[in-house]
Amino acid sequence: MRPVIAVIGGRRTEKSLLVEAEEAGRLIAGKGAVLLCGGLGGVMEAASKGAQSAGGLTVGILPRNDSRSANRYIDIPIATGMGIGRNVIIARSADALIAVGGEYGTLSEIAFALQMGKPVAGIRTWDIKGIINAENAADAVNKVFELLEP
Repeated sequence: MRPVIAVIGGRRTEKSLLVEAEEAGRLIAGKGAVLLCGGLGGVMEAASKGAQSAGGLTVGILPRNDSRSANRYIDIPIATGMGIGRNVIIARSADALIAVGGEYGTLSEIAFALQMGKPVAGIRTWDIKGIINAENAADAVNKVFELLEP
């Protein structure tokens, strides 16, 4: 089975973090994994764009009822109608997560993932116990894949 790696982060963020998110998506797809995200803009769109550019499969867990709210790089939109409650679905569905920046929504996804024992690598994100610090996208992707190896 293909690993599922979530890239999480804010809809509004600085350009340098969008570059990291896009590179993370590209690298995740390059390793044959499925890219999972919240399906909207910002970090989520950048990661999806990167994954699609490398021929990867993208899945968006949307907060709204309408799958048309997904960004244009989402292959499989899943409309939950759950608002921020969808964050627990993202954390539960991923084998590992990469947090790129982010605010409180990202923090909730990190907390759910850590409670579930999922590895979380972070690029300039919340500084809390359990997050694996990464210098950049390549470092984050390498670290989560190393942790997923049997």
